[in-house]
This record gives sequence, structure tokens and C-alpha cells, in this order.
Amino acid sequence: MLRLIIIPIIAGFIATAGITTVLWLIDKTGWTKADMVRALGSLFTKRLDNAFRVGLIFHFMAGIIISGVYIHVLSIIQPPGVAGVTFVGGVIGFVHGFIFSFVMVIVAEQHPVEEFKEADFEVAIAHIFGHVVYGLLIGLIFGILRSLGVDVSPGI
Repeated sequence: MLRLIIIPIIAGFIATAGITTVLWLIDKTGWTKADMVRALGSLFTKRLDNAFRVGLIFHFMAGIIISGVYIHVLSIIQPPGVAGVTFVGGVIGFVHGFIFSFVMVIVAEQHPVEEFKEADFEVAIAHIFGHVVYGLLIGLIFGILRSLGVDVSPGI
């Protein structure tokens, strides 16, 4: 139960807090529109009212679920050392962010809120960076748990 449920919940929560913070900071600096939480929430609410709360719930749910996939892949690959597994987590995050950026561009064109209808190159780069941070955090947590003797062998 620990490896299949508890570890993904904890790692997913921490990593999702990381990506959410990174994207929020990028958005607040004015570099590009990277407010993923409000963009995601307003997909469901069709307006900005209550979009943050709804987006936060969906973002954390997705982050926790996806962390299970990252952890499963890391448990199969078993990179050596905490640094190695953290690095591989970052690489997985890069691939995830790269693929997600294409999906985001397509979804943005159909977004119900005008503010989020356009996703340019800077938005894609911000999200790739955010996903790298997410992957690094998942890898770091996985590596630390493994170094503490927690069973992180493949669950399936």
C-alpha cells in the first residue's frame, strides 16, 4: 500500500506544489502567462470566478495521479544514487512538459476564457520548465525514500 498509494500522494502533492509555485512565480514576474491553475479551473467554470479553487483541486488531483506514473517508471529504471534518480525524474518531467505543451496549445485555442485562448512559445517554455521542476521533485523524493530503505520496487 505504501508504494502504490501513500508515496504517490506525498510525492505528488509536494511536486505539484513545486510546479504550481514555479508557474505562479513566472506569471507574477510578467514574463509570460503561466497561471495554469486559473486556466485549468476556468476550463470547467467557463469564467474566472472560482476558477482558482476549482483549478487548484484539479491540478493537485492530476499531479498526484501522474506522480504514480513517474514513480513506477523510476522504480523500473532504478537510476543509481539520489542525484541520478533526481536527474532522471527531471528528464521525465522534460518529456512530459514537452508533450503537454503541444496539448496545451491545442486546448488553448478552444478555451472558454479569452485570457487563456493563446499559448505562445514562452508559455510552452514556462510549462516545460515547470514540469522539469515537478520531475526533479518526484525524483528527489523517490531517491531519498530509497536511500532510507523504503521499498520502491515496481508495484505492478
